[in-house]
Amino acid sequence: MDWYRGGLSSRRLAVLIRHLPRDSAVNLADHGEAAQWGAAEHLLAAAVDHLAAANWMTAALHRDEDDEPPEYPEPVPRPGQRPEEPERPEPEEQGPEEGELGDTPGTEPERAPASGPSARELARFFG
Repeated sequence: MDWYRGGLSSRRLAVLIRHLPRDSAVNLADHGEAAQWGAAEHLLAAAVDHLAAANWMTAALHRDEDDEPPEYPEPVPRPGQRPEEPERPEPEEQGPEEGELGDTPGTEPERAPASGPSARELARFFG
C-alpha cells in the first residue's frame, strides 16, 4: 500500500522483493519447489548420490558370483523433478558372438562383464 500511495519508491520496493528469504511466498510462487534448495543443498545431494554409487560399485565388485547383483541406488529427489524409472538396460541372456570382442584364433577370448553400470550411470557418476 505504501508504494501505491507514494510512501515507498519503486526502487526500494524492488530491493525489498529481491532480498526476500528463499522460502518466502513470493519466491515459492515465482520459482516453485526450486526456491527451497540452494547451492549447498544441491551439492549435498550430489555428494550423497556419488557416495551411494561408490558404495554400490564396491558391493557389486565384492559380491559372490552366485549372488544377485545389488540394486542401483535411487538418487536423492531434487525439487521440481518428477520421480521416474531409471533407464537400465536388461542384461543379455546369451554371451557374445564369435569375433564380437575382437578375439583371434588361438587366443583366450575376453569376457564381457555380466552386469554393470550403463554408460549413462557412469557418466552421471563421474560427471
